[in-house]
Amino acid sequence: MTVKLSLATLPDLPAKVARPTYDRASLKAGIVHFGVGNFHRSHQAIYLDELFNTGTGHDWAIVGAGVFEGEKIGQTKLAGQDWLTSVVEQDSGHMSARVTSVMIDFLTPGDAAAIIERLADPAIRIVSLTITEGGYFIDPASGIFNPTHPDIVADAKNQAAPKTVFGIILAGLRRRRQDGIVPFTVMSCDNIPHNGRVTADAVIGLARLADESFADWVRDNVAFPNSMVDRITPATTDRERGILASDFGVEDSWPVFCEPFKQWVMEDRFTDGRPALEKVGVQFVHDVAPFELMKIRILNGGHATIAYPAGLMDIHFVHEAMENPLVRAFLAKLEREEIMPTVPPVPGVVLEEYCKLIERRFSNPKIGDTVRRLCLDGSNRQPKFIIPTIADRLKAGAGISGLALESALWCRYCFGVTDSGAVIEPNDPNWDRLQQTAQAAKNAHAAWLAMEDIYGDVGKSAPFAAAFGDSLDMLWQLGTKETLTRYLGDRL
Repeated sequence: MTVKLSLATLPDLPAKVARPTYDRASLKAGIVHFGVGNFHRSHQAIYLDELFNTGTGHDWAIVGAGVFEGEKIGQTKLAGQDWLTSVVEQDSGHMSARVTSVMIDFLTPGDAAAIIERLADPAIRIVSLTITEGGYFIDPASGIFNPTHPDIVADAKNQAAPKTVFGIILAGLRRRRQDGIVPFTVMSCDNIPHNGRVTADAVIGLARLADESFADWVRDNVAFPNSMVDRITPATTDRERGILASDFGVEDSWPVFCEPFKQWVMEDRFTDGRPALEKVGVQFVHDVAPFELMKIRILNGGHATIAYPAGLMDIHFVHEAMENPLVRAFLAKLEREEIMPTVPPVPGVVLEEYCKLIERRFSNPKIGDTVRRLCLDGSNRQPKFIIPTIADRLKAGAGISGLALESALWCRYCFGVTDSGAVIEPNDPNWDRLQQTAQAAKNAHAAWLAMEDIYGDVGKSAPFAAAFGDSLDMLWQLGTKETLTRYLGDRL
């Protein structure tokens, strides 16, 4: 017997399911959040739920928003359960469930007029974002905002009816400026280097295409704090819905499953106040960069390291990849020999211990994270998580054999078939281009590295090109297992 999740049924939930200790009616909107997906609901929403449970911060509730038609599916699911979400934490020795109630509304995705109206409300003091690495209109190789993107050009020409998240944010800021209201803070919670600066570049860059003086006002008056966010959160499938129903007796059409670990490090830079999140474990610092670089290179770079060999060997779950001795050893060797040496000291952190923590988290057998999710969107992730590390190693004159192999594994994966001959379904917004290029690179390695928007100057490096070509040839001639074996034996 299960209980269908809603405000009315909260008292009927099984005792082992934690529920809010605050009254939903006591909450008032303070944040509009774009990108109401699993990570947001396992991370930012959890921190707010913990804060609200202390009896404070009730004027910082979330209003959901979005710009894409596909986001209406999630909105409909959450509407059917009064915006509540079940969050299940799992690892080998722990599983717990809780219900969060920090979202009090979810505006219709794509309804720009309604969203702008809410952004103009003085009660809204933060606009937060989890719009994925590819949502910021930046050139992958340079990391610089791309003002020529068709969607950006369209918004610059039609400011009254924007289609992008940044066009909508600017319209809200313009209203607040006209009405004499303090501007809100724009807070990226996405997993990209210098996410605050990148967000500022996008918002101000779009504004500059239409109105220089307004762009200057945004630059001078709006805060864009950098942050580092971390919690492994896989996609929801029928597997997760079934576990929630069978183990906890809750029927939730869109639950979130995640690991127990979570981390949020953020600059304390806001235009009109913020929730007291330090009370629930958020670390506010002067400079996020050291934490950010550590996480992006060691954790996200580590994800990329295990993703493609596991994908080519038909391994389904991430913990299964870590159970494979070749994949696990590849991760350990590459992290310690080539990635970790590029990470400067981080206050209060021992990098070797952090690396061991990452290995334990990847090995979590309960989380159900898939290799395919890690392989997703390499054209946006590789330029952020791997290629800058290669650039630093080349600049230092240091070895790059493991990083070159990682890049060759990505190329081989994008060819579109595993070592067993199984078809790899499209797994990147640029899949057609990547597949065509990977097919050409089988006999002409330079074709892959010629993707200058992805590789930049790294693709022009003779030492890297030689190491990449040797690895790709070996992958085709001997397969993934033997190539990893040779790398681990220093025979690559």
